[in-house]
This record gives sequence, C-alpha cells and structure tokens, in this order.
Amino acid sequence: MFIIMGSGQKEKILDFEQVMQCGNCSTFSTVQIIMVYSYFMLFFIPLFKWNKRYYAQMTCCGSTCELDKELGAKIERKEITRLEVSDLAFKKGREEKCCMHCGYMTKEDFEYCPKCGNKLI
Repeated sequence: MFIIMGSGQKEKILDFEQVMQCGNCSTFSTVQIIMVYSYFMLFFIPLFKWNKRYYAQMTCCGSTCELDKELGAKIERKEITRLEVSDLAFKKGREEKCCMHCGYMTKEDFEYCPKCGNKLI
C-alpha cells in the first residue's frame, strides 16, 4: 500500500477590497489582502494549515506590508470590512520587496528571494 503525503505553501487572495490612499506612492488605489500559509496533505487532500501570514498589497505600485495576525484573521472571518491607514505600515521611500513564502524583506533589486528562491513581489 502506498501512502501519499506532503506539505507545501499556498497563497490566497481574501475576499476584501478597499480603495484608500497608498502609503508608499500616495495615489488612491485598491488594497487587497493576501493570506500565505503552509499546509499538510494526505492523498492530495489538505488536512490542516499553519504559519498563516497576512499581507496588504496595493494595486497601484505593488507595495506590500505585513498585517497583524489578529487583524488578518478578523478579515478572513469577515469581521472587519474596512481598514484604516494606521493599520497598514507601508514604508516611504524605496520600496521593499517581500517574499510571500518565507517573509524575507529586502530593498535590493532581486527578482527572486535569496533565502528560499521564490519570486518576490
């Protein structure tokens, strides 16, 4: 008998969109919330998730910032429908790129993450 199991990482765009002023480039744009998580699967069926991280991404310049885990979980459960500018911690100046898989942040002009090898946003 064969047992097929494994783990991986996945990202999901949550059902949340809001127009607000970008903290990086100061234009009005849509903010999307992205959840990144690790999962374990058995016979190609995901059994449980762990290491959930939530990111806010602006559609104008692509700048990304990590959200507080509690705030992200409330957005996932649809308990919060609006964000305030103070909830987002975009950094002014040169844009930092963030790896959605391992959370590595860099200001360098890398296309792929030097830590895990996945594409940077």
